[in-house]
Amino acid sequence: MRFLIQRVKEASVKVDNEVIGAIDHGLLIFVGICEGDNEQIADKLIKKLIGLRIFTDSEGKTNISLADVGGSLLIVSQFTLYADCKKGNRPSFTKAAPPDMAEKLYEYIISRCKEHAEVSTGSFGADMKVSLVNDGPFTILLDDKEL
Repeated sequence: MRFLIQRVKEASVKVDNEVIGAIDHGLLIFVGICEGDNEQIADKLIKKLIGLRIFTDSEGKTNISLADVGGSLLIVSQFTLYADCKKGNRPSFTKAAPPDMAEKLYEYIISRCKEHAEVSTGSFGADMKVSLVNDGPFTILLDDKEL
């Protein structure tokens, strides 16, 4: 499982030209789910995500968490985080989980994150247009294989 985290001043997601999710100050999370992922892996990444001290304190140091700044989460599914570009020029997505499994875990992640912060979401499987103002820029990739 992978979470691509971007600290944002604002972010939104549109489907068919309609905003379906938006946040102000907080984190935009792109979620990639692969075969073999499960709720225990999701819990491990969520715990790390919620505890990340990546917001600046009064001294300008990245030393405080999402909860400390009252930030929100915008969670967007993104199977392309498991693109394999080793052969040729067309990415392969065979490492990504099947849609039914991925959607269940995506919904689980959303429900668990709602225990910690205000959450907005994209629409699983939809053609989404994501807009953001990255704060920093500040982008982190959490991969369960590296935790």
